[in-house]
Amino acid sequence: MISNPTREMQLFLKHACDRVCVLRSLKVAVVVGTILGAVNHYDAILSGTFSAPTLVQIAVTYLVPFCVATFGSAMQARHIELDGRRPGTSAR
Repeated sequence: MISNPTREMQLFLKHACDRVCVLRSLKVAVVVGTILGAVNHYDAILSGTFSAPTLVQIAVTYLVPFCVATFGSAMQARHIELDGRRPGTSAR
């Protein structure tokens, strides 16, 4: 079957914006971001000296796991939906 990149992107965005996906990604970001933030910025946290660049780095520390979790979840949901519409395909 010929792939339709526009349709695949629409499905990806549909699943990435789904409430369940967003909530799951937020949970992952809070847990993983907190651990990474503590490991990477413990000195600024303990001393209480936060500069603007440090705050941006901490924000990105939470943003990256959110994006990774959202991408993985949306791609999996998109894959399942696409395979469900193609006769003769099975889950791998």
